Amino acid sequence: MSTIVNQQVEERVFLRALYGSDYYPDRVLDKGRAILRELCARIEAEKPADLAALYALTEVATEQFNDLEAEFEAEGSQIETVAREEIAEDFWFVACAYGFADADVEKLIAAREW
Repeated sequence: MSTIVNQQVEERVFLRALYGSDYYPDRVLDKGRAILRELCARIEAEKPADLAALYALTEVATEQFNDLEAEFEAEGSQIETVAREEIAEDFWFVACAYGFADADVEKLIAAREW
């Protein structure tokens, strides 16, 4: 995984609200956290020039969360309302941290199946 330069992002504990709950397995949350950190690394590397370019990057990350849903289910969990909101909030945080405060959170995660 690439090094993240953005200090605000580096200090962020992604999916924080989900850790500590027995419902969400830490092993799977760690994978979700890695998806978000990799998204940040890609944004830093590719430097999207506009929202369309940002949405293309977040679509890939959202699809990775779609794939992660099966792992949640295998552990007796799922990406339900609380998890959806936490994931969406982290996507929004990432957009804002990289200067895209005008991003539409629904478009950031438009590819979601959860």
